[in-house]
Amino acid sequence: EGQRKWQAWKQLGDMSAEQACRNIFSHVKSAALLCSGPLQQPDRRGADRRTGFGGAAVSSLYQEEMIREEDKNIFDYCRENNIEHVTKAIESKKVDVNTKDEEGRALLHWACDRGHKDLVSVLLQNNADINSQDDEGQTALHYASACEFPDIVELLLRAGADPSIKDQEGSLPEEVTESSDISSMLCEYSASKG
Repeated sequence: EGQRKWQAWKQLGDMSAEQACRNIFSHVKSAALLCSGPLQQPDRRGADRRTGFGGAAVSSLYQEEMIREEDKNIFDYCRENNIEHVTKAIESKKVDVNTKDEEGRALLHWACDRGHKDLVSVLLQNNADINSQDDEGQTALHYASACEFPDIVELLLRAGADPSIKDQEGSLPEEVTESSDISSMLCEYSASKG
């Protein structure tokens, strides 16, 4: 399931999130006309936040730019790579570096999901739990692997991430990536430690 959604996301390429939403709406509208008649376009101001796919949450359809500043939470700042805001919140003790969202994803999961290497470093320097698991049992290493960020995979491994942790489906980080480089890196690291 996770790989299917990741591949769909990758196929969007450089398409803007707004264009992707229009395309999806067009397909839904066409299907609705075939089944039951016209469909009203939803009011996007209250757009639902995306959810994970039983693993690494990777979707360019999440509309950060549509969230008003006063409505943002620490996860929104993390997703948009606002290192200054996240750092201030953690250092002032207003936010626990290991706080989790409604699906058990910590800030480190989100930073790895989005490829924010500098933010990953900041979170690790502030004692983020490197092996924290989300509600599906996935660690930040699963996210970085699935999203194919080899530099973040390497950073996590050097910082002590455990590549032997399986998610609820029994998958290791090396098994959730299609990148042969990442898979090799994880296998070599595991072999060197074992």
